[in-house]
Amino acid sequence: MPIATVNPANGETLRTFEELGAEEIERRLAAAASAFRDYRTTDLPERARLLNRAADLLEEDQESVARIMTTEMGKPLAAARAEAAKCVKAMRWYAAHAAELLADEHPPQTEVADSGAVLARVRYRPLGVVLAVMPWNFPLWQVVRFAAPALMAGNVGLLKHASNVPQTALYLGDLFRRAGFPEGCFQTLLVGSRAVEGVLRDPRVAAATLTGSEPAGRSVAAIAGDEVKKTVLELGGSDPFVVMPSADLERAVRTAVTARVQNNGQSCIAAKRFIVHADVHDAFVERFTARMAGLTVGDPMADTTDVGPLASEQGRADLEELVDDAVRRGATALCGGQRPKDLPQGWFYEPTVLTGITPDMRIHREEAFGPVATVYRVGDVDEAVELANDTPFGLSSNVWTTDTAEQERFARDIEAGGVFFNGMTASHPALPFGGVKRSGYGRELSGHGIKEFCNVTTVWHGAEPARGT
Repeated sequence: MPIATVNPANGETLRTFEELGAEEIERRLAAAASAFRDYRTTDLPERARLLNRAADLLEEDQESVARIMTTEMGKPLAAARAEAAKCVKAMRWYAAHAAELLADEHPPQTEVADSGAVLARVRYRPLGVVLAVMPWNFPLWQVVRFAAPALMAGNVGLLKHASNVPQTALYLGDLFRRAGFPEGCFQTLLVGSRAVEGVLRDPRVAAATLTGSEPAGRSVAAIAGDEVKKTVLELGGSDPFVVMPSADLERAVRTAVTARVQNNGQSCIAAKRFIVHADVHDAFVERFTARMAGLTVGDPMADTTDVGPLASEQGRADLEELVDDAVRRGATALCGGQRPKDLPQGWFYEPTVLTGITPDMRIHREEAFGPVATVYRVGDVDEAVELANDTPFGLSSNVWTTDTAEQERFARDIEAGGVFFNGMTASHPALPFGGVKRSGYGRELSGHGIKEFCNVTTVWHGAEPARGT
């Protein structure tokens, strides 16, 4: 895939970029390794100062970087502005909290005395150079939620971004440089996917993090496993959105629409499978379909647009295949199910609601990465839990119920990295984020995220012999 900015609203190629050659990759690897030797010893107040400066710069650049993101991958401009603001928040959160998150831990002396220690503690030290392989759907946020904690922990970063968001990738490298981080602390590598293996196998790279597709995750995990290097993977999701009889139906419907079409439906944690109790199923479907059909699809730069284009022509083709397969096998499209006739250019797809989904349909098992919702009817909690878990993924989940017993049941039994009650799944700097099953492993954000790329070191002190004897 060429490294290029292609406007998904009209298919126009705006800029192309040359891939870095072997000599330049080597120079940047050497710079990263050199930077880590010094940066790892900087104190936390200095790291916080630098990260806060990066946050200030990003806040100043909010409008310009939002327009770059919208141009490169098609998210509505309002959503791009919100993404930039979220990154600023995360940077400032880690700058404020890293010291307490990384503070030495001291087990009670009474618990370690029989080890012979007069003092024992746990210290969190940085691992080194971390390779980040990042996707296009949240091109700023996905990177910052790795970079902010990694840099605060004393690591340095190499970014291999998706090939269709090169200007966002270059902006990020320039942002940390302008903030004053030492040369080599955070660098963008404009390379294709074929270069990832060589960089990851390089002994100067200590670990890797990847957000992206399951095949990409498998590849990176296999290479890292062969090299015995730590990885964190956040892969796909097919999140359930469960609605039970006690739910505030109007709020659930409004949230369901937003949860499905956020980022033009191209979000791993977007609600995708709507599992609705029979008592409220018909009312939910009627309102949900009406709202989905009423969304404005169009120019992502316009503030009146609800849903912009998909990020790539191939992405739209993949989505069409899933919908067409389902309809051929008996599903009903209550709205959408095709390209908008009034938008012949660009990679647009109508918001779509499918019912009558059966296990033999591909969309029952595969992630629909676009504004397509599947709706199921269930009769009780047991059936809802079973269907929610009937997926190879386990990233997050939404459950709408005010019944505390039901809440406890769903929180206990849903197989996912998160269970959100009566609200939309979202990532937040203070809360761990990640999944189970084929959605990956490890956690980003919160204290869990900052410690993923730390050497958890036991520091043990024995009794010293008396001096002068």
